[in-house]
Amino acid sequence: MTEKAYYFYVLVCADHSFYGGFTTDVTKRVATHNAGKGAKYTKLRRPVRLLYYETFADKSSALKAEYAFKHQSRLKKERYLIAHGIESTQF
Repeated sequence: MTEKAYYFYVLVCADHSFYGGFTTDVTKRVATHNAGKGAKYTKLRRPVRLLYYETFADKSSALKAEYAFKHQSRLKKERYLIAHGIESTQF
C-alpha cells in the first residue's frame, strides 16, 4: 500500500508576485494554473512558474505550511524561499 504525499508549493507569477498552494500532484497543479483554471489569483497573472515545493506525509501539515506562507509579508516570503535554497534571482 502506497502512502499518499501532500505538497505545499510556491509559484512565481508573471507580475513577480508569489502564490502558495496545496496539492497532491505538483506537476498537474502547475499545468492547471497555467491553463487559467487553478485559482482566481493566478488566472490573471499567467504564466506562473514553480519556485519551490515541499512534501508532507499528511494533509494537515501541508495545509498549515500553505497557511503560514500566505500570511507573511513579501520580505518574509523571500527570506523563507532563500532559506530553502531558492536564489533571489529566481524571483
